[in-house]
Amino acid sequence: MKDANRITRAQEYASSDDFQQIFEEDMSGLYLLSFLLTADREKAEQCFVSGLEDAVEGNRVFKEWARSWARRTIIQNAVKVINPKSLEVRSPQNDSARNSKDATMPSQPIEISAVLRLEPFERFVYVMSVLEGYSDQHCSVLLGCARWEVSAARIRALQQIGNTVDSRTEQKANASSEVPTFHKASSSVLQSLGLHTWRLQHN
Repeated sequence: MKDANRITRAQEYASSDDFQQIFEEDMSGLYLLSFLLTADREKAEQCFVSGLEDAVEGNRVFKEWARSWARRTIIQNAVKVINPKSLEVRSPQNDSARNSKDATMPSQPIEISAVLRLEPFERFVYVMSVLEGYSDQHCSVLLGCARWEVSAARIRALQQIGNTVDSRTEQKANASSEVPTFHKASSSVLQSLGLHTWRLQHN
């Protein structure tokens, strides 16, 4: 009877095969999460692969939590690669490098482009707290900062994203009368790639 209970409990945990299936099925959404965090395609791929390896190596995670855990491994690896807290202070070098990267980056939907233009720490806080729904306490633990820093960074991120989207929308309106169609298309991109918690807020 005890052996039967052990087998039943073991079957409740996600296996390596379960995680491999999750990363295959949710590849687009997990990669987009990695890209929004890193704002760099090569680093996004690195975080995706490392996240898969970490998940497959084995964690005693219940199957119903496996998808959330897969996203967590992406976030943890992105924090390691970028170390956003160390880049919190903006510098002219960071700005010029970011602007150079933006110049060569393929055209993105307005909402995605607005997130990518955030400073690293603000970007991580926004993605983790607003898109992924992590609490301020959870974010502070993963990012190695105080809760008030998370709250302040989220406010700055929301303000900047609101300003960016408003500016880009106004430019689009001047160039075309099909702004509503454009917004609908950009929103569908986020939905189709698995970020169903997208909650962009305007001031």
